Amino acid sequence: MSGFAAVDVIRVKRDGGVLSDGQIDWVVDAYTRGVVADEQMSALAMAILLNGMTGPEIARWTAAMIASGERLDLSSVTRPTVDKHSTGGVGDKITLPLTPLVAACGAAVPQLSGRGLGHTGGTLDKLESIPGWRAALSNEEFTAQLRDVGAVICAAGSGLAPADRKLYALRDVTGTVEAIPLIASSIMSKKIAEGTGALVLDVKVGSGAFMKSVDDARELARTMVELGGAHGVKTVALLTDMSTPLGRAIGNGIEVTESVEVLAGGGPADVVELTLALAREMLDAAGLPDADPAAALRDGRAMDVWRSMIQAQGGNPDAPMPRAPEVEVVRADTDGHVAAVDAYAMGVAAWRLGAGRARKEDPVSVPAGVLLHKRPGDPVRAGEPLYELRAERAELIPAALAEAAPAVTVAARPPVAVPLVIERVE
Repeated sequence: MSGFAAVDVIRVKRDGGVLSDGQIDWVVDAYTRGVVADEQMSALAMAILLNGMTGPEIARWTAAMIASGERLDLSSVTRPTVDKHSTGGVGDKITLPLTPLVAACGAAVPQLSGRGLGHTGGTLDKLESIPGWRAALSNEEFTAQLRDVGAVICAAGSGLAPADRKLYALRDVTGTVEAIPLIASSIMSKKIAEGTGALVLDVKVGSGAFMKSVDDARELARTMVELGGAHGVKTVALLTDMSTPLGRAIGNGIEVTESVEVLAGGGPADVVELTLALAREMLDAAGLPDADPAAALRDGRAMDVWRSMIQAQGGNPDAPMPRAPEVEVVRADTDGHVAAVDAYAMGVAAWRLGAGRARKEDPVSVPAGVLLHKRPGDPVRAGEPLYELRAERAELIPAALAEAAPAVTVAARPPVAVPLVIERVE
């Protein structure tokens, strides 16, 4: 794959042209091997952000990312395989109850997850709150757990789409995270390489999401659904609201606690609603449309799979979560109804408290975060708690308070209810 020069590839996209298959294959491979420099790929990523890509370009780019590494072989898993991917939000702990729930209904769920960055939380960070639990599994361990337990949540191995790992880090520091072709190919290259048979996408829309508008979210969803289909992976997407945090807990350990409440048959209504909506889509995509996920939550089967999954990865499902020594409770000034809780502001507040990271190498705090006492629509009396901030160090609270204070609006009347699932794309 010689005969190309990085600057020529950059110029094509800079001038609004269409990259050839050969140019795409070469530049992705050469960047992965270090032949194309970071500053050259940065220029190409910015040109893609500004000028976009055609459907065939995105499909070829995704194929080149997959070809940069290995593809997992899940043929030894006898159950139908189905995975879920969320584009990231605030309080989005859905993967934790959803993975064991879908497995309890007869599918196998190979869930490769990531870490949090900025205001959005990471599934692996949340699960690492559980003493002993480990995110890194070999391909052999991954496949064996999928066969034995039916559910695994772990980090993607270094051999899976290595081009994406390099490009993801670069996009983060060059202002090109929002490029829809690059988001779509990043997500889908990893999901296709992991070998799943079907995929359900949860594309978030609203202040706490990367996609602020329904139109942008729909474009991303359609792009990813088409990519999945082109690679033989049955893919559907739900556009879901992320203007308000999901559930009441925002933070690592407290989101695990809330997830376990859902698995025990309780938990916040919105978390249960979205977990069941995605479970039904996953089971349908896996060819199990008659399974009843609500029954599996009620009768304890999902909880049994959760415990087995955590234990299989070295964790203790009975270990208590550590408590934050510093807690600041914020109370309502007036009577009324909670009109809004801004997801982005609350996500940043949790990050300020230590629940998230600014750089990939930063540590995260297990007990830190925000616990909402009231959600949009709830009545509130003056003096009642609206939310509480939790931190390991008192000096982190003032900056978090400055972020959170304008996030909660109290009004005379309750707000008009917003549907959690906005639309379905297939």
